[in-house]
Amino acid sequence: MGFLRKVDHVTYACAKDTIEKWAWFHIEVEGGTLISRIDDVRPDDPDSSMKLWCIDYGGFGIALVEGIDRRKKSQVSKFVKRHGDHACQHVAFDCHDLEAFRRHFLKMGGHPRGRTLVRNDGFGVLKQMFAKGYEEGDAAEASFPEYVQRPTHGDSRDVQITFSEQAGRGFYEQIENAIEAGDEEPFVDFRAMPKDWKAPRPASRSN
Repeated sequence: MGFLRKVDHVTYACAKDTIEKWAWFHIEVEGGTLISRIDDVRPDDPDSSMKLWCIDYGGFGIALVEGIDRRKKSQVSKFVKRHGDHACQHVAFDCHDLEAFRRHFLKMGGHPRGRTLVRNDGFGVLKQMFAKGYEEGDAAEASFPEYVQRPTHGDSRDVQITFSEQAGRGFYEQIENAIEAGDEEPFVDFRAMPKDWKAPRPASRSN
């Protein structure tokens, strides 16, 4: 069994004053449900912040972020300037056991953005790990993966897709810290890959 179960959510970075347009598309055209609207995840920060609107499709979610520029340009605004409006900033993957995956990730040369974020979102303890950017460079402009472990509820293995201001603030702050530190390291060191590694044959799947 692998470490990942499924895609948990996809986060798109929106250009200034377009988050409502994209929310309309995901809700009215695709049939999602707006479950959270946070218009400022860092209201007390005089430098920058972002909006975070979250849409649920039942089995996975979409998060929309839009930069709020104050004394400084928001990291989301920087991302949009490089990649364009409604560009995919990150995909989050749901893990069976996030701590076990983190240990494996580190062993294989992976570079988390910071510590695992742990919080109680009302459904139970939620864990999140953000990794560094897929390519070396400015942390504000990099696409990156997120790994989560969500609480299960009832007798099923379904998970409740939940987002909060605390979660948005947490990953925003980790990227801000990387920018301030000049950390441009990519998310994995491929020197851990064996030189003789060959892709295995595709696994057969029974109908």
